[in-house]
Amino acid sequence: MAHQRKLGRPTNQRMALLRNMTTSLLENGKVQTTVTRAKEVQKLADKMVTLGKSNTLHTKRQALSFITKRDVVSKLFDEIAPKYAERNGGYTRIIKIGPRRGDAAEMAILELVD
Repeated sequence: MAHQRKLGRPTNQRMALLRNMTTSLLENGKVQTTVTRAKEVQKLADKMVTLGKSNTLHTKRQALSFITKRDVVSKLFDEIAPKYAERNGGYTRIIKIGPRRGDAAEMAILELVD
């Protein structure tokens, strides 16, 4: 398995953060966050879209075990995944938008590719 960033959090908080951000990304199409968080969420979001492409009961249950909202899972399988049927990976993009005002953390917008 590839190296996973710890994001300065215990495992349970880190997983909750990544699950919530992945859910928000799939729900809204884009999310604004730090570059390091965006890179971690990008991996998980791409895996979820790949799951959505093979529309079976098993993959739906796998997606439901990670994504926190049922309606987002149905949106993933009905709208998002079919859009990427011809595409092999690379469903998201990270656009850097400069430093955050408070602590100068490098910020980025993570969005689903059209």
